[in-house]
Amino acid sequence: MQAHAKAPAAPLGPRHVALSRFLSRHLRHTPDRVGITLDEAGWTAVGPLLDAAARSGLPATRADLARVVAGDDKRRFALEGDRIRAQQGHSVAVDLGLVPLAPPPYLFHGTRPAALAAIHAEGLRPMTRHHVHLSADRETARRVGARRGRPVVLTVRAGQWYEDGATFLRSGNGVWLTAHVPPEYLHLTGQRQG
Repeated sequence: MQAHAKAPAAPLGPRHVALSRFLSRHLRHTPDRVGITLDEAGWTAVGPLLDAAARSGLPATRADLARVVAGDDKRRFALEGDRIRAQQGHSVAVDLGLVPLAPPPYLFHGTRPAALAAIHAEGLRPMTRHHVHLSADRETARRVGARRGRPVVLTVRAGQWYEDGATFLRSGNGVWLTAHVPPEYLHLTGQRQG
């Protein structure tokens, strides 16, 4: 059983936000930098992770870890028993065991205006990650795009791209993943939103 919730009961405080950032960085990108090891599916043991956090100046308990997992509105992490992993977004090699599925007809991608020229020319690329991340609804995509300023939301003709041969996966927290989205499957949704 995974320990996560759709929305936190109360906002995470600064200490829990710092722990969440630590988890995002080291469960997705740099586990070796803090001395933890991810298995082939991206899981690591809770004990060594908490030890690594303490060595990094973030002393935390199992309860703190559970609070971060349950309080994360994007459900970035899965906590099962004495192990934890990031749901998606890895730049290190892991196999999350996701099964290809047919996507809905339309998915959405939030970005910033400065990225539009490259997206228009090359489509959506995973950059340093293994997959392009897509949202099932416009509002989630808008929030993702707003992390770096004024967001722009692109509509992805996912159903058509799937019929034309693309593979889609859905992570444990509902994020849709694919290797690349060519520009011909993209459409700018409405105006910039802020």
